Amino acid sequence: MENALIPTQKTGSKLDLFSSTVCDSIEEALLFFQVAKNRLIDVNQWDEICNTPSSVFRLINAKGQEIVGLVQEDDYIRINIPGPGTKIGEGYDWVKVESITEKEFSDEEILSITVRPSHHPLRAFSETAHFFWSEATSTFQVKRKGNTVYAEVHGRNEAPNNKTSFFVDNLRNTLVGWGAKMGFSYPQWKGLTEGLVKR
Repeated sequence: MENALIPTQKTGSKLDLFSSTVCDSIEEALLFFQVAKNRLIDVNQWDEICNTPSSVFRLINAKGQEIVGLVQEDDYIRINIPGPGTKIGEGYDWVKVESITEKEFSDEEILSITVRPSHHPLRAFSETAHFFWSEATSTFQVKRKGNTVYAEVHGRNEAPNNKTSFFVDNLRNTLVGWGAKMGFSYPQWKGLTEGLVKR
């Protein structure tokens, strides 16, 4: 089931990261899965969960206001990555929550969140304000199989957003996108998967 929730890889680079925790019993795993789910949907705490120097994530609504609460479909996530931001994004990178899916089976359950690079929410018709182009996605998952709880991050179709109308943004996005492809984003996402299933 989880593969069906991850967009198909067609072009560019991709990323797959996994972490897991084995619980002593099914009952314990059921309870711990709820903890992992709550951590995943509390996007405003992701930078603390990562427990490494990382980007800062904040939920934003369509009016550009910070959301105090848990992530929902169509929310925006404002990302403050180390270093200079984009002019188009007013100093930030932006993604929009495309889907949130929960599935439960006999001995397996999963929560999956997919986001996609987006425009600035207050500029509905502007260009993509992210270092990756609009075809890229990131899928964040927590799941339980038996007495094991997993956390995963899957990046798909990752290519630099280097065709904006701002030369400086194009240069910046190329450098940041290249850095992500070379693995510079690995510590952050590995920190997130480890933090999601830390006991």
